[in-house]
Order: sequence, then C-alpha cells, then structure tokens
Amino acid sequence: MPDIHIHRDHALGLEKARKVALQWAEDAEKKFDMECTIVEGTTCDTVEFTRAGVKGELLVEAHQFTLDAKLGFLLGAFSKTIEGEIEKNLDALLLKSKPAARKAAGKTAKK
Repeated sequence: MPDIHIHRDHALGLEKARKVALQWAEDAEKKFDMECTIVEGTTCDTVEFTRAGVKGELLVEAHQFTLDAKLGFLLGAFSKTIEGEIEKNLDALLLKSKPAARKAAGKTAKK
C-alpha cells in the first residue's frame, strides 16, 4: 500500500495532461532533487520518480492523474506534509492549465 495516494480528475485531454506532467516532473527534479523518467504510452504515460527515501509514479491519463508513492522510514513521519506539498503543486499546475472561460458570442438584447 502506498504511503501517498493522490487522484485528480481533469478535462485536459492527453496532450495537455502530458504537458502538465512534464512541468510537474521538472519541478520535482528542481525542488525535491527527484530523478524523474517519463514513459510514454498510447493511451497514458507514467512519470516514475525516485530519490533516497522515495519511490513512486504518476499515472497520466486523458481525464485523470493518479500518484502513488512509497516513503522510506525517515520520510514516513512527514507523509502528510509531503502529500500536502505534492497536492499543492499538482493543483496549481492543473489550475494554470485549465482553459479560460469563454465569453458569450452573442450580445443580450436590452428591453
């Protein structure tokens, strides 16, 4: 059983989800000294990440992200803090990638 499990639904489609996952992986490498490998598939991708005390994967699909990570003994005590930071980063990237609301094409008639 993973120490951290995060699931996020989205409406980005696979191509935009891949861009979000790439940005997430780049951020994880810079901020947390992770080693990330992206394995592309036809219907989904997997971002495998590891560093001392952490091993996991982010499954990237057209309509959802699923992250599972296993923490080592020392980092296990900080699992809630680590999970919160991952959620914050992923949610920020998803919000940034969310399509802007479109304005109504027609004007409303005044009475």
